[in-house]
Amino acid sequence: MSSSGVLSFTQQGWEQVLAKVKRAVVYLDSACAESLHWGCGSTRLLEAVGGPDCHLREFEPDAVGGGAKQPKAVFVLSCLLKGRTVEILWDIICRSHFQYCVVVTAVSHAVHLTANHVPAAAAAEMEGQQPVFEQLEEKLCEWMGNMNYTAEVFHVPLLLAPVAPHFALTPAFASLFPLLPQDVHLLNSTRPDKRKLGSLGDVDATALTPELLLQIRCLVSGLSSLCEHLGVREECFAVGSLSRVIAADLANYAPAKNRKKTAAGRASVVFMDRTLDLTGAVGHHGDNLVEKIISALPQLPGHTNDVMVNMIELTALQTEEENCNVVAPGCLAQSNDTTAKALWEALLNTKHKEAVMEVRRHLVEAASRENLPIKMSMGRVTPGQLMSYIQLFKNNLKALMNHCGLLQLGLATAQTLKHPQTAKWDNFLAFERLLLQSIGESTMSVVLNQLLPMIKPVTQRTNEDYSPEELLILLIYIYSVTGELTVDKDLGEAEEKVKKALAQVFCEESELSPLLQKITDWDSSINLTFHKSRIAVDKLFTSLRDIAGARNLMKQFKSVYVPGNHTHQVSRPHPSDYPVLILFVVGGVTVSEVKMVKDLVASLKPGTQVIVLSTRLLKPFNIPELLFATDRLHPDLGF
Repeated sequence: MSSSGVLSFTQQGWEQVLAKVKRAVVYLDSACAESLHWGCGSTRLLEAVGGPDCHLREFEPDAVGGGAKQPKAVFVLSCLLKGRTVEILWDIICRSHFQYCVVVTAVSHAVHLTANHVPAAAAAEMEGQQPVFEQLEEKLCEWMGNMNYTAEVFHVPLLLAPVAPHFALTPAFASLFPLLPQDVHLLNSTRPDKRKLGSLGDVDATALTPELLLQIRCLVSGLSSLCEHLGVREECFAVGSLSRVIAADLANYAPAKNRKKTAAGRASVVFMDRTLDLTGAVGHHGDNLVEKIISALPQLPGHTNDVMVNMIELTALQTEEENCNVVAPGCLAQSNDTTAKALWEALLNTKHKEAVMEVRRHLVEAASRENLPIKMSMGRVTPGQLMSYIQLFKNNLKALMNHCGLLQLGLATAQTLKHPQTAKWDNFLAFERLLLQSIGESTMSVVLNQLLPMIKPVTQRTNEDYSPEELLILLIYIYSVTGELTVDKDLGEAEEKVKKALAQVFCEESELSPLLQKITDWDSSINLTFHKSRIAVDKLFTSLRDIAGARNLMKQFKSVYVPGNHTHQVSRPHPSDYPVLILFVVGGVTVSEVKMVKDLVASLKPGTQVIVLSTRLLKPFNIPELLFATDRLHPDLGF
């Protein structure tokens, strides 16, 4: 198996789609668009469509239909073809003039049978048949208004967004997050007394909601297709309660039985719950430029793993804020630019200082190749220095076109280096180190009392102080790194003080951020009473206690902190019996963690090929959003 397995898997899938799109109107949902974005780029799709007009559209209820001169449509969807998704298909097709419709789904026909409650025995007898897809093909012709028109429905496993040759994400499962003890109470609410769950350790597939179980089956279907592409028979392992369910489902996935019998290779697939260690996700000790970029720059609309790079510096427009939306943003994914791709992979695998020097080196070399009047400068890399190199390309269209990908990464670096959030990164790191020292020497109540003076209302905060969202990140860090708590009077009193202070701060905010709106279940601080705020904060601390107890059921690896070494994190357990290791982190992963896994396996078991997969690329602010989400047990599957 080559190390580019995740990339070839994704590109092979998209080639099947591209073969169908010539002169078609193409509708994509956001997860498939993100897979395309990282796998082969929208340019490749536009080339395959051909023609002078751009016919790419987002798959949504308000999507523009096809005109009289647009007889062909291709729908590329990450979800099950059921319910609301089919209603949107019907709506778009009925107000269009299509005579030829192709629907591509990333979910296999086997999972569609499961979603339609077809018993396993009956599904096994249908091997080689696709009645769900065939029925939809008939419906498509009916909606187009002529049963002689052409309709095709088929499955392509567009599961991954390959960030690097050894690292890929699953955009359709970005919201999938491990369960917490409070979820056990919700599951128990619908179970008879004799079948109540005692803890997360008792959770199995039969205990989960139908929606969550179906979401897991959709993921397992895609992972099985990846293993088929890699030519491996997988042995599944799990660390964590939700990971255990996913691993068992992949191990027992009936459509994969024949594949496993004939596979020449072997691979370990290790699933791990993110909640077992949230310190790596919310901490600031990664020393990686990419982590700082995705934390500082705004998210690219419709994406979970890329950012918007302001390109206005390369135009003649003034840099006022109102002009920023006039120019299309740049991004980090550079799937069609060999030089930019090489730089991107270098940024993923080097420390911050080396990374910014690498950006400067690439800009200098590009300017030299274009004979631009560059002035060499050594020493520390500054944002001003990078901008001076980037602006050399400004009035040279040929040079701009030749190095567009590199310039996007250069601008992302310069904008991040001068962003206020980057300056605060070091403040976070310093406080986290102080916390680690305190945790090693003091009780949890002492640590919380150290945090208390930092909880300030908006009227008393400066730019140096922590916002409510940043305080939540610190609290998550504290509770995750501490682990199992000894609940006593001192801890109760310290938590009470912090709760009261936080509740008051929420009430006094001039405007509630989207995260605080989700936590308080209120859209405005004007009507948010202290009582309502306090109820929200109490729920928040229930989640924090759950985080602290996340490793209680584990016999090994109960701690992620070793006293005396303030930056050490416990290495992940991993089976080393097979030449290929696939690690899937359920709930998101950081760039630093991916590098750590890669380096660790290389040092302990040289020659083992490592693939890291995860539901999403994490930045610290993602964790509160995922942690305090209310729909973990009932994910939106589009129907």
